[in-house]
Amino acid sequence: MELKPRRNRIQLAVLLLPGVLVFAMFTIYPIVKLLYMSFLEWNRDNMFEHSFAGLSNYAAVLSDATFRTAFANTLIYTLVTVPGQMVLGLLAAVLINSIPRFRVTFRVIYYLPVITSWVIVSLVFRYIFNTEGMLNYLLTNVLHLSESNIRWLDTRWGGLTVAMMLGIWKGVGWNLVVFLAALQSVPQELYESASIDGCGPFARFFYITLPSIKPTILFALVMLTIGGFNVFTSIKMITDGKPMHQTEVVLTWMYSKAFSSGDFGYAAALSFIVAVTLAFLAVLQFKAMRRNGESQF
Repeated sequence: MELKPRRNRIQLAVLLLPGVLVFAMFTIYPIVKLLYMSFLEWNRDNMFEHSFAGLSNYAAVLSDATFRTAFANTLIYTLVTVPGQMVLGLLAAVLINSIPRFRVTFRVIYYLPVITSWVIVSLVFRYIFNTEGMLNYLLTNVLHLSESNIRWLDTRWGGLTVAMMLGIWKGVGWNLVVFLAALQSVPQELYESASIDGCGPFARFFYITLPSIKPTILFALVMLTIGGFNVFTSIKMITDGKPMHQTEVVLTWMYSKAFSSGDFGYAAALSFIVAVTLAFLAVLQFKAMRRNGESQF
């Protein structure tokens, strides 16, 4: 009798071993290696030569004015795109969930931007908002609303605004699918009881719908926050950090320091600072949502 549980444990270990090895090789080892690299000073002429630098890379990151600009841009991008995607996605999900027909059609239409290539849509947005692009052509030559071309992408706020518009447009479909699945799991009896009690559509939305899909809202909030801090392709393709690194975000600046300047220690330290920031924000979001949920009871 004692051999059977032992045999089961051995079988379980054998089944888990390949997955554990793959996880350790492609997740744990790169993280440990990156942490080790963040404490090294690399020879830019010979990448096989390096010396221990202690916390100097972290000090260099935190004292770098360009990093502070990039971090602020990333934070602004996240604070604008995350609520924008969630609000528009939830609104579209509520509207689609209320119609009896063509749900699949609308779901496909809204989801198309999600599956398009970031590179392609970034190039399209750059073409639209370029100084000699389509938008300026319409404003100056067709509608005659401007006497000269507007340099949309040549300022910090102009470039960031275009990137944020792209991020919101591309992410609404994902939020719609997630929220629509959550809405369809809410029991209809709750809405029927609320209607009998005289609750209007807004009361039903705020007192039934939102509390019922709160776990989905938390999931979307955490995932979108991580995605906001991982913005790279749109900034790289639309502005490439110009002008004068004013539109850099943390990932484009890390890429530039690692592969343009060869400062891998700086880039590794920057990546860990971003990872710690994301972990801190995720903990705050979980605690805020949990506290809000407890206060309702």
